[in-house]
Amino acid sequence: MPYLTSTRADGACTDVRTGLGIPGYAHPLLAPAEWGELTRPGTPVHWAVLDVADGPGVRPDPHCLQAAGRLRNAGVRVLGRLDTTYGARPFADVISDAQRYLDWYRVDGFLLDRCPGERAALPGVRRMVTVLRGMAEASHLVLGHGIHPYPGYAEAADQLVTFSGPWTDYRWSQVAEWTAEYPPERFCHLVHGVPGVHLDEALRIARWQGAATIWFTDRTDRGGEADPWEAMPGYWDEIVSRIGTGVSE
Repeated sequence: MPYLTSTRADGACTDVRTGLGIPGYAHPLLAPAEWGELTRPGTPVHWAVLDVADGPGVRPDPHCLQAAGRLRNAGVRVLGRLDTTYGARPFADVISDAQRYLDWYRVDGFLLDRCPGERAALPGVRRMVTVLRGMAEASHLVLGHGIHPYPGYAEAADQLVTFSGPWTDYRWSQVAEWTAEYPPERFCHLVHGVPGVHLDEALRIARWQGAATIWFTDRTDRGGEADPWEAMPGYWDEIVSRIGTGVSE
């Protein structure tokens, strides 16, 4: 099968613990159950993205502040979503959003969504990461490329999203060979439209391709008309029990 490449043969046998990266549930008022599930003891969440209104919004939202506080109290890392528009968004606008996230929600880091991945854009992304780390030194930074970027990006942040898309593409995807030089903790896969009967196969792909942070859901984008990330998957209990401690009943 295409994803079972020799570069990851050893990685499939590591003791790295797989965990969930939540790319952005709907607003806490619209998805209270989803946000509540993330605080259950033993739920294997590496981080959860807080997307208030395509970013931090224009004023503090008390409901989002409460949700973020509950996650942090439960030991879950909260990331603010910064849309870089593949490098087209003004640098100052991105940094302004980051400051609002820090001031209003005390986030633990950022997902730089729609991050460029070509070599020419790397210096600009490095500059942005340097400034963000200066604003909050312990920030956890995830670059949301959605594809395998130029290898130099692996040194620019804590994690890279090297796949974001539908199951129909993921099940035949191939990992870039350069990723074998890094541990699985450095990579994330976000996949929608994964049928429950293929959940085991999806987990095997992530393991063989060396991604320790994953988000698999049976929700779909319905041809681009819906956000597949805004609700928990229908097999939430199953995926939690398979990669966590089995606390979800």
